[in-house]
Amino acid sequence: LPLMGGGDWNDGMNLVGKEGRGESVWLAFFLHDVLTQFAELARRRNDTAFAERCLAQAQQLQKNIEHQAWDGQWYRRAYFDNGEPLGSSTNPECQIDSLPQSWSVISRAGDPQRARQALQAVDERLVRRDVGLIRLFDPPFDHSSLNPGYIKGYIPGVRENGGQYTHGAIWTTMAFSLMGDTDRAWDLFTLLNPVHHSATPDQIATYKVEPYVLAGDVYAVAPHIGRGGWTWYTGSAGWMYRLLLETLLGVNLEGDQLRLTPKLPGTWSTFTLHYRYRQTPYHIRITRLPDSPPGSNQLTLDGQPLPGNTISLVDDHRDHFAEMLVS
Repeated sequence: LPLMGGGDWNDGMNLVGKEGRGESVWLAFFLHDVLTQFAELARRRNDTAFAERCLAQAQQLQKNIEHQAWDGQWYRRAYFDNGEPLGSSTNPECQIDSLPQSWSVISRAGDPQRARQALQAVDERLVRRDVGLIRLFDPPFDHSSLNPGYIKGYIPGVRENGGQYTHGAIWTTMAFSLMGDTDRAWDLFTLLNPVHHSATPDQIATYKVEPYVLAGDVYAVAPHIGRGGWTWYTGSAGWMYRLLLETLLGVNLEGDQLRLTPKLPGTWSTFTLHYRYRQTPYHIRITRLPDSPPGSNQLTLDGQPLPGNTISLVDDHRDHFAEMLVS
């Protein structure tokens, strides 16, 4: 598996691979995703040899993940330099970390049955609907002999040390949507939405930060459960934008085309989105077609039917109207 070095996404785990032997399971999933996407780019550039090399490496990595990283109910997080696992049920702290579970789905590298089981464990172990949180891992680091790095300097349940680190929580929500569990994904989006942390005076007194921007972290330890941490956090805000616009509403910009893959919650029958391409507005209405068979989507642009689910964008300074009926 890829080496952990001085930390991967979670730079607070800077001692896991400090001697150059520790390995990261999350980074393995991430690398698989990079390799498969880069292979497609190389193929478009007619670099077939490099594309095949990327795919061969990705396939080997996928086998290594399934052979080395499965813990029985979820994927482990990493391995220390001495080979001791992290993110395992055998650990006294950080038994389950959300990142490898989410990325087993996002990367499409995880065994589908295992990935589904792993996300179910995330829902059971890390999602706190009673207080509106999705924690990064559990239990937090505190008194055990595990020494992953400076993350242990945070109070248990704060920031990366077992609190809600919103960037990671968004990946969890994305994973449920990509797995096809649309209603649960929208449910988790509601937990992340800062507006729902500030609807009453009591919630405002608990959350203590702005309800109109995203908090990079939310505390998950008493007596500060539900308190927002750093706000105006651009990384979390950017991923939240992608979660809502691309993953859930299904509006994906690809060059000069829009690919529509909407995932409506069960309570919605329709929504309208106004999209501006340079100086040209596109008014897109998505409507659920009741009792229609799966995959029977219909798309029109300015009254003319289109094949598939893609709109070709033209900057002609005229209003355009798209209608999509989805099953």
